[in-house]
Amino acid sequence: MPIIIPKDIPAYKVLRNENIFVMTQKRAIRQDIRPIEIAILNLMPTKIATENQLIRLLSNSPLQVNITLLSTVTYQSKNTSKAHLEKFYKSFDDVSDRKFDGMIITGAPVETFSFEEVDYWEELTHILEYAKKHVTSTLFICWGAQAALKYYYGIGKNALNKKLFGVYEQISKYTFDPLLKGLDDVFYIPHSRHTASDEQAIRQCKELVVLAESEKTGPSILKSNNDKLIYFFGHSEYDKDTLFYEYERDINKGMIIDLPYNYFVDTETYKINVNWRSTANILFSNWLNYYVYQVTPYDLEKR
Repeated sequence: MPIIIPKDIPAYKVLRNENIFVMTQKRAIRQDIRPIEIAILNLMPTKIATENQLIRLLSNSPLQVNITLLSTVTYQSKNTSKAHLEKFYKSFDDVSDRKFDGMIITGAPVETFSFEEVDYWEELTHILEYAKKHVTSTLFICWGAQAALKYYYGIGKNALNKKLFGVYEQISKYTFDPLLKGLDDVFYIPHSRHTASDEQAIRQCKELVVLAESEKTGPSILKSNNDKLIYFFGHSEYDKDTLFYEYERDINKGMIIDLPYNYFVDTETYKINVNWRSTANILFSNWLNYYVYQVTPYDLEKR
């Protein structure tokens, strides 16, 4: 089944060129199928790149998936054109009377600030509260995961001695959990962050289950006991070149930063070893199937 997106959004052409079946909203409404409704709160500065990454992964499913892109009102993006945001994005107020099968809340480059210092923190807390009651399953990525842990459980974050930056092996703790189904015991996920949620508090929280972790990253994938909240501290959605672009960006800012760990096959030519693509596809497909589709009601208004 296809992913349903507007024909003139940049992701449409990108995915069509990759032989991914995308469908326009006009064509989709003619089919007698109830699509899975997924909202994406995109907090990343590189919004179009993030759209492409997430929509690509959500398309790797036999389900028909309808995407609703959301942005904050209390903070306006400086890196994405106003025309793009007005055309393809909605505010939370626009959808607050709706219910969704799934929601994704992305990372954001605000991790060095305290949560309360973030311009849109209050707005985000309203969305997090809404997700508990009106979304079947919510997936949080990187800072989005840290923010959710803070709001739901009061778990804070700590600054790291240096940026956790590269592609790190992860060890599966629950091989037979539906989210990890099909993954090897050891798999790889990119990470790019300056902070980490309080590991001791995570392990002491009886409402959380650590599904994957490693010595270098600490807990990497968590879920709530009721399966409604999924936390990814890494960026399995990243494209091949994303970490390289981030490295160049930081160097150009005059920052002192190491080369991404376990990322380049050859540091002279910057040849990249992509060893996380299959992991990303499995994780997102499993979330969409087992944690959204299999448990969401046919009639969303009855959930």
